[in-house]
Amino acid sequence: MDEEISIINSNTRNEKIKNFFIQNKKNLISAVVIIVLMLIGYFGYDEYKSSKKIKVSESYNATIIDFDENNKSQTTDKLIKIINQEDATYSPLALYFIIDNNLLNDANVINSLFDILINKTPVEKEIKNLIIYKKALFNADESDENNLLNILNPIINSDSVWKSHALYLMAEFFYDKNEKQKSKEFFNQILTLENANVDLRQEAQKRLNRDLSE
Repeated sequence: MDEEISIINSNTRNEKIKNFFIQNKKNLISAVVIIVLMLIGYFGYDEYKSSKKIKVSESYNATIIDFDENNKSQTTDKLIKIINQEDATYSPLALYFIIDNNLLNDANVINSLFDILINKTPVEKEIKNLIIYKKALFNADESDENNLLNILNPIINSDSVWKSHALYLMAEFFYDKNEKQKSKEFFNQILTLENANVDLRQEAQKRLNRDLSE
């Protein structure tokens, strides 16, 4: 008797499962299709990013290898295209190459390229801060106080490893302008910074002792 009841219960469960699949056939198929498409999309996008990275890498390396004094214009155009690809590795390298080799004379254009790296390129936080610092260095000689501070404030108002570099740049900027009190304030900030660069801390102390001890 118990065995018969068990068989009946088993058949009932099987029938319920069968009816469930029949009644929800369309929904189940749709769910499976969505999952498959999501997996294809995920791995396909990952493959696309990998393929794009390789192409940008090849383009950058070929451009650098082919560079000489006779093809500056072509090299610059190719490097700008790489910057506009917004690649975390090769877009910054492309801009640094342009600056290091004086391929562009228009500061506004170079600053707009910096902004692509800072605002659009998906780089790590401290890499972004380094790019901001390099933008400030590029502008330091011709910039006024407000513009330079505006560039550096994202670093100065953070706990970035580049904060002491930003403070030192501002301190030297004001020292060069003979605004010694402002210079002294920035040097002193370096001394109180827990994660300050060791060399910059020493240089800040030397500058305070030697030139700003009044």
